[in-house]
Amino acid sequence: MSVHYPSELDHHNGDQERVRVSRTGTKTVGIKKLQRGTGETLWQQLQADLQRRLREGEFTDAFPGELDLRDQYGVSRHTVRAAVRALREEGIVVASRGRSTRINTDAEITQPLGALYSLFASVEAANLRQRSIVRRLDIRADAHVAIRLGLEESAPLLYLERLRLADEQPLAHDCAWLPASIASPLLGADFSHTGLYDELASRCDIRLTGGSEQIRAVVPNSVQHKLLGTTPDVAAMKVERIGTANGTPVEWRTSLIRGDRFSVLADFTARSGYSLNLSATNMP
Repeated sequence: MSVHYPSELDHHNGDQERVRVSRTGTKTVGIKKLQRGTGETLWQQLQADLQRRLREGEFTDAFPGELDLRDQYGVSRHTVRAAVRALREEGIVVASRGRSTRINTDAEITQPLGALYSLFASVEAANLRQRSIVRRLDIRADAHVAIRLGLEESAPLLYLERLRLADEQPLAHDCAWLPASIASPLLGADFSHTGLYDELASRCDIRLTGGSEQIRAVVPNSVQHKLLGTTPDVAAMKVERIGTANGTPVEWRTSLIRGDRFSVLADFTARSGYSLNLSATNMP
């Protein structure tokens, strides 16, 4: 059986999506036809379709090379290089001299400043597989946390401790306390693949509307390094948060996040700028 390698004009014919066989003999399913005159360049369309295929679980073994992509889509190598360059700039794929392009398994999770931030949502948005190992989920007392939440020192608290994974690699050690009086229904939730805020809304009818948090760099101890799977030369970011619902504290959370996989992002304008509240802290 002969295999047809399409020319750059082939994308003007045929179905919107097709099955092709690459020069290596690998079948590729659901390739989107690229079209001229749509307002997007061919390389932008190619970039978008490669992102879609990544989301749908293709390229688990290897990312296709330039010649394969040229043959699959019927475009020039210049078009392929522009699309792959854009993916590389976004951190989706990586490439270096002498090595083929490959999927970036160490994608960075970005937290927007000034927003109600969910680590679960951000991991999902980065096209990484989200999973948590639940280490503790129970009711307990903690005088220090209760005071932070404006409660009596002996008030029962729901405690949730998780090791957060992204693509099966440790990302964060996360501990959250909430008043048991409102959060006890969470004892029935499976937090291995769900967000705390989603469960809080659906099971307790509580939706966070604001809060405050402090983010600072720390040096993990040996136990924390082992938990996060980091080497001694990797720092971490410690996030401490009070989450509120209509001004009432409902969550105290501490998160230790790998510094090599986490960053914060601030938007600003020429008129208003932005400000960060920097305060001195006692480093551990």
